[in-house]
Amino acid sequence: MPAQSIYKITTMKKLAILIALVVITGRVFAQSVDLRRRIEVSGTAEKEVTPDIINVSISLQEYLDGKKKITIDQLENQLESAVKEAGIAKEDFTVNNVSGWNNTYNKKKTPDFLASKQYNIKFHDLNKYNQILNKIDPKGIQSTNIDSYDYSKIEALKSELKIKALLAAKEKATYLLAAISDKVGDAISITEVDNGNYTAPRPMMFKSMAADANGGPAESDITFKTIKLSFQINAVFEIVK
Repeated sequence: MPAQSIYKITTMKKLAILIALVVITGRVFAQSVDLRRRIEVSGTAEKEVTPDIINVSISLQEYLDGKKKITIDQLENQLESAVKEAGIAKEDFTVNNVSGWNNTYNKKKTPDFLASKQYNIKFHDLNKYNQILNKIDPKGIQSTNIDSYDYSKIEALKSELKIKALLAAKEKATYLLAAISDKVGDAISITEVDNGNYTAPRPMMFKSMAADANGGPAESDITFKTIKLSFQINAVFEIVK
């Protein structure tokens, strides 16, 4: 075969291979590019609930009534009886800390060791708080404080709000596309924005429970704010006719 003919055949083979590669590359590129029309929207959902788990600390301290010492055991017995009468479960009543200090401010400068104890009570009904304090010697109550709070169904509420946020996003896409005579198709992507806000009430320190005019504990300002949860979902939907 003449050399010129062999050259032409080789060139044609190379050209055919090149064309095949171009066609294959084009198909792969077309498959990798999503040409679907799409709309990206966001939806939010929020709800406020009242905490039903409230951890309150109560600090009791011995004191001198003239020459008589009112001991921590006496005060603790009063607290234990009040907690039991209020229907608080054993596991919801614990000791947090024990401490003591010397009183050197009496006239004879005779130091007396005064012990104190801190307790934690988990309340599911804050109305029982006053019920308990009313049964304790007010002079022995050093202070009380709300340490933490929570909502027992918080996880279920989070799931509920995320679903509502997604449905809100789809609803937004639906009415926006309706304005241009298009419809919402399948979801292409769904993204949860990591900013689930949890706005809880700030901790409250109650005043030292000095006796009021009637000999009972002084009034405490217990106004409990709600917990607010808020979630956002970003979603991309296909646009169809």
